[in-house]
Amino acid sequence: MVFAVSLVLAQGAQADEEKRGAVTNLPIPRYVSMKTSEGNVRRGPSLTHRIDWVFKRRDMPLQITAEYGHWRKVQDREGAGGWVHYALLSGARTVLVEKDMMPVYDRPDTNSQIAAHFENGVVARLGSCTVDWCRITAGGYRGWALKSNLWGVDPDEIRD
Repeated sequence: MVFAVSLVLAQGAQADEEKRGAVTNLPIPRYVSMKTSEGNVRRGPSLTHRIDWVFKRRDMPLQITAEYGHWRKVQDREGAGGWVHYALLSGARTVLVEKDMMPVYDRPDTNSQIAAHFENGVVARLGSCTVDWCRITAGGYRGWALKSNLWGVDPDEIRD
């Protein structure tokens, strides 16, 4: 019986370890952004692998799903991705607006004044987040948006 309990505990610890990157020990998956305005996306984690396409949008949010040496496997909101050299990525958090003419409020309350409307596809800097709201900034405008209208932040993520 003790062996069975130990085995279950060891499997639970292993599951926790599997949620961390082997290289950075940071959570997997996690969000980052493109540091550069152009970045090659490769089929595998080395310069010898074929370039499948090129990301061409600085600050675009991406999700890291795996790590290997200096390489990170990433995907965009459509699930398209591949391997990118870590030097092309930034830990600065951004989000993609997923609703056309999304209202951005002065406070995290739909009854507060609307500060701006952001178009679908706008990339915004991510600030603090509550259970349902995130503070975002883009084009000189800032305010609170419903988290459900953003890609690049987990539904249960809270940020100070």
